[in-house]
Amino acid sequence: MHSILVANPKGGCGKSTLAACLAGFYAFSGKRSALLDADPQASCRAWLERRPARRPPVAAAELLNGRPRLPRRTEFLVIDTPAGLRGRRLEQLLGFADTLLLPVLPSFFDMRAAELFLLNLEQSCQRLRLRLKVALVANRVREDTLAAARLEVFLEGLRTPHGSKIPFPTVLRSCQNYVTAMDRGLSVFELPPSRTLYDRAQWRPLLSFLGRAA
Repeated sequence: MHSILVANPKGGCGKSTLAACLAGFYAFSGKRSALLDADPQASCRAWLERRPARRPPVAAAELLNGRPRLPRRTEFLVIDTPAGLRGRRLEQLLGFADTLLLPVLPSFFDMRAAELFLLNLEQSCQRLRLRLKVALVANRVREDTLAAARLEVFLEGLRTPHGSKIPFPTVLRSCQNYVTAMDRGLSVFELPPSRTLYDRAQWRPLLSFLGRAA
């Protein structure tokens, strides 16, 4: 099983949408997919409740006695996390993850929060002796804007404390398709292809990264 943690301590950066779309993609692709909502706001749980019965199932995982409880033979587990994630709670969830996706919005406050989170993440991984793959995702970006350009430059320049470049596979645009998909309990991949062709193309590098990470 491959476990993907979607995390950023700052709220409103699109973690739940990213997590739900990813879990939905794996189900749509014929994989045994599960989604664990560790956020008290329960956005992903609400998405699961809205998911149509005729669509490929995404299992609802949960934490039981500090461990994920999910169906046997699950192939992909996606974990949505709360805002303010740090300390013991962060380290508990890191212990279940193979890969961490860090979505970042094009604003000064979000970029600053991402820098601080990456420092805390590095310290936690060292303490837990984890070998965790991390990737950055520019999220909810309005293309061809100065803010978008600044975010891309910022993410391309981010390094670990040891100087290693952090993978930055893709930019996901701000688009009504995501709003529509979440409202219907779907992933963006389950909307008509003619409507989502550009969004699918934006996801392709990230899915390729996750395939290599698995």
